[in-house]
Amino acid sequence: MATNEAVKNQLNQKKQSEVEGQNNSPKTIEDYLKKMAPAMEQALPKHMDADRLMRLATTTIRTTPELKQAEVGSLLGAVMQAAQLGLEPGLIGHCYLLPFKNNKKGTTEVQFIIGYKGMIDLARRSGQIQNIYAHAVYENDTFDYELGLEPRLEHKPTMDSDKGAFVGAYAVAHFKDGGYQFEFMPKADIERRKQRSKAANSKYSPWATDYEEMAKKTVIRHMWKYLPISVEIQKAASEDETTRQDITDEAKSVYDQDYIDVNINESVQEEAQQALDDANQADEDSNE
Repeated sequence: MATNEAVKNQLNQKKQSEVEGQNNSPKTIEDYLKKMAPAMEQALPKHMDADRLMRLATTTIRTTPELKQAEVGSLLGAVMQAAQLGLEPGLIGHCYLLPFKNNKKGTTEVQFIIGYKGMIDLARRSGQIQNIYAHAVYENDTFDYELGLEPRLEHKPTMDSDKGAFVGAYAVAHFKDGGYQFEFMPKADIERRKQRSKAANSKYSPWATDYEEMAKKTVIRHMWKYLPISVEIQKAASEDETTRQDITDEAKSVYDQDYIDVNINESVQEEAQQALDDANQADEDSNE
């Protein structure tokens, strides 16, 4: 039978353990990231450094205040997506972490978006592509292309400081077997695809900060189905515009969920929805 002294010692030890557990529990986003570092390091491909990814993720979170208000699990899940795909978040343009409101839950979650450079990087990992690139076309450029039995594309960018209005973008992929593929997309088509994106109107969206890069990514994404890319790379690209609940959760498309941008007001929402409706109607008309 335990004595009063023994019981007192057990209670003190339990209390000390609880205090130590509280002291060791994460208190800030940086603490959570540090705790996740070992798992992140295991997920990273050999060409990436865990410390660098940690710094980039921390900088991205610091420069996007709404990310700090997001559910921690969702934020860490997005960072883990970057690690698993070997893409660097932030201004580099490999991938982006965007805060979004989950209307059903009333919480803020984080959307993972692959950038232009990220799509290029993923395509090159296939081992079948010798070179892949994309360029924007402006009004004062010399540009011409034609399809048919002998497709042809010619682009001479203007040297003038006034490039004129943005006309569209094209992408070219050269295969190691000597073949190639190219696609051109006019601005109207790019805009229609932009309005389908849940991230179209966010002030943090790459569409707002890096429009030309996202336009080029849109063309590469459209050309994706014609490229000799492995199933593994295809699966990686499918994680574009998805969310996770935590680092072990499967990525879910934002199009299957009720999300809105945390930064846009009701009138902008209505305008964006109208633009999306118009784009969908235009697609239906063109298919008739």
